Amino acid sequence: MRRMTWKGKAGIAGLGMAILLGAVIGTYFWQMRMQKPFDVNMAAMHHTGGMDGHEHGMHEHGEHGVRTADSQASRSCEAIMAKAGKEPVREVQLTVAQQETKLDNGQTKQTWTFNGLTPGPEIRVTEGDRVRIVLKNADIKEGVTVHWHGIVLPCSQDGVAGVTQEAVKPGERFTYEFIANHPGTYWYHSHQASSVQVEKGLLGKLIIEPLTNGFDYDQEETILIQQLNGTMLMNGSTKGANIEASPGQMVRLRMINAANETETIRVNGAAYRIIAMDGHDLHEPEMLENYQFQVAAGQRYDLLLQMPRQGKVIVESGSGLRAALGSGSEPQPRSDYTLFSWTDYGTPDPRAPVENLTFDQSQTLELGQTLFIKSINGKSFHEIPSIVVKEGQRVKLAIANNGGGDHPFHLHGHIFQVLSRNGQPLSGSPVFLDTLATQEGETYEVYVKADNPGLWMMHCHNLMHASMGMSMMFNYEGVSTPYRVGTKSGNLPDL
Repeated sequence: MRRMTWKGKAGIAGLGMAILLGAVIGTYFWQMRMQKPFDVNMAAMHHTGGMDGHEHGMHEHGEHGVRTADSQASRSCEAIMAKAGKEPVREVQLTVAQQETKLDNGQTKQTWTFNGLTPGPEIRVTEGDRVRIVLKNADIKEGVTVHWHGIVLPCSQDGVAGVTQEAVKPGERFTYEFIANHPGTYWYHSHQASSVQVEKGLLGKLIIEPLTNGFDYDQEETILIQQLNGTMLMNGSTKGANIEASPGQMVRLRMINAANETETIRVNGAAYRIIAMDGHDLHEPEMLENYQFQVAAGQRYDLLLQMPRQGKVIVESGSGLRAALGSGSEPQPRSDYTLFSWTDYGTPDPRAPVENLTFDQSQTLELGQTLFIKSINGKSFHEIPSIVVKEGQRVKLAIANNGGGDHPFHLHGHIFQVLSRNGQPLSGSPVFLDTLATQEGETYEVYVKADNPGLWMMHCHNLMHASMGMSMMFNYEGVSTPYRVGTKSGNLPDL
């Protein structure tokens, strides 16, 4: 037998590597196809079998959505709007355009902006206001929308391309209108190709001031962390924020993480309380000192602190950004921080009992990774059966992070209450969220009251994970949409 030459061996090895590389590339594109479907009706998915595996009736596609055998009185998401009333109206104009933005570190970035700014202008309204925002697209050819992150509003105003509206193309306008019913700290961002457009700069702060304050303070400030084309910014600056504050003043600090990764926050120079999460007050929060806490992508934390008689308070993020409050000398650096846990923080509120809750349905969502996709129950994006609810139902969701990184899980159009972490009920304040921070190995149970009929996205708010498939629907029976997601329409909300 003749021995194979080194050239022959190299040829076979090369062929094997080419086959392996081809298989990897083929698998990548086979899985990536799910993030760019051709034409999908996100309202109709559950009619081929929901999360419980049962059929939900015949369906028929038409120009105005879906007719089903078990849902004869269908209504369209676009027709669900805030009823006319006599509320004070706050109108804001937002124009989206491309531009070059020079950062304060000397870099120039190609950005997409709201009114020439990234982050966009802060929108500040009062509880009970009728908020009217007129969006105009100057020159973003892919189209844009605005999603109001954390706000409970009518389905038609949620700003999700292909689900609640068409993406707004250059030269077009779209008017959003909703009642600001829930005071708190929120933000807004595009939900057309969100992983791309948010990183390019299409985001901003949204604050709903309460009619009656639950906490007393002298001034308030808002800090927004974002990633702009790979560069971390705090309130639009690479150098952080300098905030004027007088000795002894009580300061409310609203913190928004609009980047994709979890931020670890440290406060040095003053004790503080965490008084709200995701815009919702905590019950009897205790004073914290030498603690660090984690704010996941999409989440908001409100702090209350008193300025010292002398010196500054420094708020630092894990990405190296920092805010300096006050004047004078800085506190001595320290590293002996304890990690904060919100599952036993504050005290129980008898007005929010959960011990004897019964549920109309329970679902388990396993968040994970399969090769090149981020998955829910082993499936990706439009192949994930939606959760289907009836108005008024009480729904329990078990959300398990089985791997693939931190998964901050966000539900549109609803506020949910966290019941337990890893089987242990919460022992402190009730915690109401719209974005749940989950880390690998954690399982949470949450309670959702199905009280806002519509078609609602549920997805990881690391927007890269959503673009890789970790996105699904929470749909109400009998609600349809005339819009489509996919390359045919150009509506790609989580690309």
